[in-house]
Amino acid sequence: MSETVDLLAGIPRNTPPQHCGWCGRRLEQAAAKGRRRRYCGQSCRQRAYERRTALQRSGLPDDAVVLSDAELAALQDRLFQLRCAAEDVATAADDGAESGELRRMALELVRSARELERLR
Repeated sequence: MSETVDLLAGIPRNTPPQHCGWCGRRLEQAAAKGRRRRYCGQSCRQRAYERRTALQRSGLPDDAVVLSDAELAALQDRLFQLRCAAEDVATAADDGAESGELRRMALELVRSARELERLR
């Protein structure tokens, strides 16, 4: 089965969006052939390199995620906000909220989820 290709850009349309390996920002899909970008810019590439070399010196596995207490608390707060937003949408739907109100709440839920995707 062949993929649907965007004729103007020459990129498969069904390709999932790529995100920066450091900051999590969405990467633009390049029309050029070759290796896919992993970082949105040189500063993110440098920070990722510094992290990799620090991990190698520390003896931690390459896929280890190290968070400070403050970063962990911030992540837990963001997860709590996301859960509360989802519960608000479910409660509003159960209470018979109008579609406009549900849409507004769903958009807020999407915004919260997008912010949570950016872990750094």
